[in-house]
Amino acid sequence: MRTDTIFYQLFLTFNSLLFELLGKPVDDAAYYQFISAEIKEKAFRFDGIFMPDREDKPIYFVEVQFQNKPDFYWELIAEISLYLNQYKPVQDWKAVALFAQRRFDVTSLTLYQQELINSGRILPIYLDEMRSGSIGVGLIQLILAQDVQAPVLVQQLLQRAKTEIADPLVTRDIIDLLETVLVSKFAQLSRKEIQAMFLLSDIKQTRVYQEAKQEGRQEGEIRLLIRQLSRRFGKISDRRIQIINSLTLEQLDDLGEALLDFGELADLDNWLGFQIGE
Repeated sequence: MRTDTIFYQLFLTFNSLLFELLGKPVDDAAYYQFISAEIKEKAFRFDGIFMPDREDKPIYFVEVQFQNKPDFYWELIAEISLYLNQYKPVQDWKAVALFAQRRFDVTSLTLYQQELINSGRILPIYLDEMRSGSIGVGLIQLILAQDVQAPVLVQQLLQRAKTEIADPLVTRDIIDLLETVLVSKFAQLSRKEIQAMFLLSDIKQTRVYQEAKQEGRQEGEIRLLIRQLSRRFGKISDRRIQIINSLTLEQLDDLGEALLDFGELADLDNWLGFQIGE
């Protein structure tokens, strides 16, 4: 199972999940942006980094480990040291080691490694010992569950998503992430077989899911167009962005083709069909 990719998507979808695992106030997530950063010297890449927007909050480096790896802590410390040297952040830092089970943790530690753990600088967490919690925690439990337990857990998660999540876009993301977990967990089955086995195909045909999918695609296209226009013409005014936000998906597709021929900002204004009063 490609746990690093799945956990990256988990933390992107549930921005408070790390703080729930740490037993800290989930409101702390409001101060953090989840990112992925590559260390250029040896092409190391963290499974994830929670970067605070305040100097009094620590950076959290996150690594997921689902197998035995005797050099795990040495490699983690090396990656963090390289990151600190390369980016020179002003914040303090902590490292979170997410082990699938306690038996995957390193048992033979040096005094230096033990000191980092005892001080709380490195925080080992054993995922199979977690208590039930949010839908994000439920997805982690699905990753760890025996195959025979999966059908019941999937239906529980789908029901919770239906009753606990008000935003259709978040519900869609949860369903897609659930499918990603199952595709990785049941690698011998095709995606269609998995959709049929866990009734995901029926859910994906519902009006709510289809509308959320359409809305998500529309938001993504708007972000892409504004980024392309900004690179070509500089900062795009709020009024122009407001008009672009009101376009249908078909109109956004047309704008994406038309902007290839735009030579100046006036071409965009003419296309949008309004006068800019500046």
